[in-house]
Amino acid sequence: MKLQDGWSRAVSVFDDEHLVSCAGLVPVMGLAEQTGLAELIADRVSFKTSTVASAGTNPAGKLTSIIAGMAAGADCIDDLDLLRSGGMGRLFGGVYAPATLGQHLREFTHGHTLQLASVLRGHLVNLVQNTALLPGIGQRVFVDIDSLLRPTFGRAKQGASYGHTKIAGKQVLRKGLSPLATTLSTPTGAPVIAGIRLRAGRAGSGRGAASMVSDAINLARSAGAAGEVLVRGDSAYGHAAVVRACRRAGARFSLVLVKNSTVTKAIQTIPDDAWTPVHYPGAVPDPETGEWISDAEVAEIPAFTAFASTPHSVTARLIVRRVRDRARLDELFPVWRHHPFFTDSTEPAPAADITHRRHAIIETTFADLIDGPLAHLPSGRFGANSAWTICAAISHNLLRAAGTMAGPAQAVARGATLRRTIVTVPARIAQPQRRPVLHLPAHWPWASAWLRLWDRVLGQALPPPVPA
Repeated sequence: MKLQDGWSRAVSVFDDEHLVSCAGLVPVMGLAEQTGLAELIADRVSFKTSTVASAGTNPAGKLTSIIAGMAAGADCIDDLDLLRSGGMGRLFGGVYAPATLGQHLREFTHGHTLQLASVLRGHLVNLVQNTALLPGIGQRVFVDIDSLLRPTFGRAKQGASYGHTKIAGKQVLRKGLSPLATTLSTPTGAPVIAGIRLRAGRAGSGRGAASMVSDAINLARSAGAAGEVLVRGDSAYGHAAVVRACRRAGARFSLVLVKNSTVTKAIQTIPDDAWTPVHYPGAVPDPETGEWISDAEVAEIPAFTAFASTPHSVTARLIVRRVRDRARLDELFPVWRHHPFFTDSTEPAPAADITHRRHAIIETTFADLIDGPLAHLPSGRFGANSAWTICAAISHNLLRAAGTMAGPAQAVARGATLRRTIVTVPARIAQPQRRPVLHLPAHWPWASAWLRLWDRVLGQALPPPVPA
């Protein structure tokens, strides 16, 4: 690619009131209106008093502005000024300045964040019922829970403290805030956020997990999960409180157990002929025996009693995956590393192991959040950052639903891809014969998906945009 001749003498002027840089916000926010986002916020979020006069008024308009800015790529409060550039004022009404939105976020207390969390759950139910989000939810749905540590810098962040996190596979101490999140996914549907809760950086990974799991299971039932609900988590959530929450809500569980003396003794009782090779993606069959060549083998103990030292002991299956220790291949006998997980699933042990390992799908959601609204925690106040985190979850679910309506490729695309191909599309506003028209770039590679989303959301209300 080469710059055309003459452009070294060109002049650039930001003065066009008819251009917009995020034309995709029109169908995305149209979907938000169709699924009742503003109404949910108006009904459930209320400020009886506010520190700054009028800062708590019209939470529906202010929070939807924040969510729209996040969908367009904003990762801090100042970035929300994107909604007031060019011709955005001709597309949307009630757009607030970043300073006003920041004041509104600073009015949030713990009670207000609980109200906003209920909006997240109610809006997700509406999205599932009005779009093809979470296909196959009536047969089987997975609830995954995990936490992450978002780094903060400086001394002005409330709640910021040192917590453990993994960087390049190593445990390190890092100062920050720790969101705990639950996601819903299906065998054919990408994960969406069922709940997210901001905590201090030093909070244990499993703190508050039982209530989060209960809320996620109830949300899945409300969204149409009539079949099996399976809760998956790592060792931070393999404790009696989470298992009791699953049992009370009528869900199954698949949770990693910490290797204590009881678990170690149980693993030692497994006979050598009980181990079964697991077919992971990428494994190949042995040409001589026909068996799958895999680095992992699986065995199970059908009746294992966990948490026996507590009043809430549970008996279920203990499935153990063993992996050859690559650091000790020169030993006379094989040295194995064992990874046990506790489950009441009815699948055979190899299939249950593969299903459990897919718990890592929640990391794709974290990657989307980190590459988007949670790149920063923008405020010094804990309540404002909590509200920002929940708005990020609502924006993530909204983008995921819009991608589902745009096409099969967009249904599983990452959030950054959806923003680049669907949302941040430049357009010029025209109004021939008082009919609004958006002129979009000719030969846009994702024009068919964009128009499909437009037709499904606004096809009955507005004429389709005209490619330039």
